[in-house]
Amino acid sequence: MNQTYMKEQKILPLLLKMSLPMVISMMVNSLYNIVDSFFVAKISENAMTALSLVFPVQNLISSVMIGFAIGINAVISFFMGAQNQKQADKAASQGMLLSCIHAVVLTVICIAGMPVFLKMFTKDAEIVSLGLKYSNIAFAFSIMLGIELMFEKVFQAVGRMNASMVCLMTGCIVNIVLDPMMIFGIGPFPAMGIEGAALATGIGQTSAAVLYIIIYIVKPIPVKFRKSEMRIEGSMAKRLYSIGMPASLSLALPSILISVLNVILAAYSAVYVFVLGVYYKLQTFLYLPANGVVQGMRPLMGYNYGAGEHERVRKIYKTSMVLIFAIMAAGTILCLAIPGSLIGLFTSNPDTINAGETALRIISAGFIVSTVSVTSAGALEGLGKGFPSLIISVCRYVAVIIPVAFVMSRITGAVGVWHAFWITEVITSVISYIVYKKNVK
Repeated sequence: MNQTYMKEQKILPLLLKMSLPMVISMMVNSLYNIVDSFFVAKISENAMTALSLVFPVQNLISSVMIGFAIGINAVISFFMGAQNQKQADKAASQGMLLSCIHAVVLTVICIAGMPVFLKMFTKDAEIVSLGLKYSNIAFAFSIMLGIELMFEKVFQAVGRMNASMVCLMTGCIVNIVLDPMMIFGIGPFPAMGIEGAALATGIGQTSAAVLYIIIYIVKPIPVKFRKSEMRIEGSMAKRLYSIGMPASLSLALPSILISVLNVILAAYSAVYVFVLGVYYKLQTFLYLPANGVVQGMRPLMGYNYGAGEHERVRKIYKTSMVLIFAIMAAGTILCLAIPGSLIGLFTSNPDTINAGETALRIISAGFIVSTVSVTSAGALEGLGKGFPSLIISVCRYVAVIIPVAFVMSRITGAVGVWHAFWITEVITSVISYIVYKKNVK
């Protein structure tokens, strides 16, 4: 398969061709996240609170898996652009082995640590019990998640976006269908409650991973997984981790942020913890489509950078920013127009809905300006510049927002935490642009 189209076709049509399948996939994935939370919320508000408390650890596992897969993606794209097939195969093969090792280690550590983690945030025995029931099952599927995500990024690196879209959507649809059946006991399944939600998630991830393997066998891709190349080499591992580790940390930082904000908000009311959990479910519907554009952008940036097409790299960056801006603008309009309806998907409590409306209106003020940070961080990852990308993420999720949230909450109460979001996006957008320009000349 000749991939020279990555440096020959017009940028906007090419970027749309690469991004739209992933945007559609991410939208379906966002729908899954919302549907999953919708059904869990029907069990009880305690079940939804438990899910919110488990989310940071669940996100941590996904972050490590996705981050390392981004490293695999960037390295393969670079070597394909440089016409070095052997090194591209090595990156894929060694990346697969390391992804499986990461999954096993994370499964053991996270399942063992969940009881202590949950008790840090609540003394309610029912919430702790529900959290453990969900996490023990969901985390057991980490290796399937790791395989799914590794295949996803390899397929994207060689331009097979449609196949990646089909696999991701298959996993999400399986999950959406099984959720109500397993939670409430519909059809052949017994009512399993929150455990059913976790099992549906795991089966969805497994379905996607199996479909990737079938497509890889039936319709091979340019990059090959070779047993002979799976012996870990220091130079290749260093290259994978130099991009994968910063990307993993960038993706894991929201977990740290959510946990810290939960501590701040819990001092005021559990309602605010609930609202924060709902917000992060809703914002996936916005940021995941934006991430779909980033996923389409990354292999194009890496391939053209490896091929020495630096002017084309700059044009891809600017075009991607315009597309992400449009997505963020749409999200802002929705949060300002129907915040009550969005929060009402997860609760009928009028006090909670009122608190959620306030949160969405304030937080959405930072969506559009975050375009600069999202685009710059993704572009730097695509170019193999993991640590500059990490600087942007550290600012967005730790260095700026946590101090601002703490100070603002002392001045205006819980609502100050919501103001910290848009303040942080404004500050970080400036930092992001400077970091990008400094590292891409």
